[in-house]
Amino acid sequence: MEVRGYIKGQEAEKAVFDRTIKLAPDDKPAFNDPPVGFRNKRDNIPHGNVSPVQYTSKALGQLREMLVYTPPGYSRAKRYPVIYLLHGLNSGNGQWPYWINANTIIDNLISEGKIKPMIIVFPNCNTNVTVNNPKPDEQEERKGGYKGYGLSFQNDLLQEIIPFIESHYSVYTDRGHRALAGLSMGGGQSLNIGLSHINTFAYVGGFSSAPNTNQFGGLSDAKLLPDPLAAKHKLKVLWLACGTKDGLFNVSQRVHQYLKQQGVPHVWHVDSNAHDDIEWANNLYLFAQHLFK
Repeated sequence: MEVRGYIKGQEAEKAVFDRTIKLAPDDKPAFNDPPVGFRNKRDNIPHGNVSPVQYTSKALGQLREMLVYTPPGYSRAKRYPVIYLLHGLNSGNGQWPYWINANTIIDNLISEGKIKPMIIVFPNCNTNVTVNNPKPDEQEERKGGYKGYGLSFQNDLLQEIIPFIESHYSVYTDRGHRALAGLSMGGGQSLNIGLSHINTFAYVGGFSSAPNTNQFGGLSDAKLLPDPLAAKHKLKVLWLACGTKDGLFNVSQRVHQYLKQQGVPHVWHVDSNAHDDIEWANNLYLFAQHLFK
């Protein structure tokens, strides 16, 4: 039985890393592309602030740093929903604001009245990194592949980062005002953590998710969806997206197919992009407009 299980696991792993893309009829765009200039900084609108924030992580035994975006006009007299945005394997917490222009995308959407003002938290998903490491927008060395970015970061996010944000910023503290999303490795982390903690997050998104994603019959013995019934009835938005030029397309496609088999409602947005900032910026623009309704 152990040999059969090992062979099955090997076959599943091979399938996940198979770069051959075979499109099904429902592998298509769910929405139109964003308008031209949607992530360009505009001089005639108010802008939010992105600031480095240090915190002591008891879960990791480290002094760590995250970046926090506060929207234009942020006031302690109001309360705000929060998006936690996770970066990819070879980048730090500066990937979203400094390369993809996440804060500018949100500034523009707020100015157009398309979304409510919100706070964005950019954690460092590499649990080996402390505040003494290189600047967050510089590439980081791979340490242990995807294996180094699992439960240790989950514990840091759930036990340290979220409580810190909720005690230091004027934010809502219920699941209905909390979203988790990420790109590549961060997409896998978002699906793994979000779908295992539906009582914590009402909105979950994986953009170009990497093979660290827990998949049914995939790389991990852990199931992607511990509680399908809760996912069906409690998740307000579950978002999967990937481009057909992405070598990791099959990861998201397999997750979509599994969720479809389980009858879990979700967005499956397939476009023609690659594993790049265009894909991730487009999906943040679209995803943000479905939050906190």
